Amino acid sequence: MTGLELLAVALGMRHGVDPDHLTAIDGLSRVRPSPLNGILFALGHGGIVTLLAFPAAALLQRVNLEALHLPTLLLLLVAGLNLYRLLRPEERTPGRLPLLHPLLLGLLFGLGFETASQLSVLALSAQLSPLRLGLFFTLGMLLVDGVDGFLASRLQNLARDSRRAKRASRLLGWVVVAVALLLALAELGGVDLGAIAFPLGLGLFLLLVSLRLYALRPA
Repeated sequence: MTGLELLAVALGMRHGVDPDHLTAIDGLSRVRPSPLNGILFALGHGGIVTLLAFPAAALLQRVNLEALHLPTLLLLLVAGLNLYRLLRPEERTPGRLPLLHPLLLGLLFGLGFETASQLSVLALSAQLSPLRLGLFFTLGMLLVDGVDGFLASRLQNLARDSRRAKRASRLLGWVVVAVALLLALAELGGVDLGAIAFPLGLGLFLLLVSLRLYALRPA
């Protein structure tokens, strides 16, 4: 890979650690556990970024999609469903809602949130072909979001038979609700959380890894 392609991968990994990504994937995994959640989310999101890198998509970039607050509404939906499951664990949550498909979630997040890492990779479109740019950027996201989705899904599966894993799952659920509400309210209130986005996302990822290790320990 060239230096620019490595940079695209690095930006994809950085983008994959954004707290809105991890919150959506972890929250989705508590409603409909699947090891493919993170992979499908990254593919959907990467597909949109690839599309936006084409000059013909300039018109789409001019549309004020942020005014629709699509990712914000989806974060509120994820928070609401996880809160419902936390308060009523004995009842089945509606995990088959079309909006909760990880591929569609990734598409909508790619259209709605313009983060620094996403804008940075689009700036490379003048030096890399859109397809190569999208491929390497998506690869970076897959490395992070794919692992996150796998770990979150495995934790939920362990929670079916292990009290330790069930406690870990509930803690993750409360963290997902809190972070999703924080991000959604900040977006609606016009508060820029860019300065804390990376440490918040990295902390959420490390928490998931820690909870997974905790769940695997013998009682």
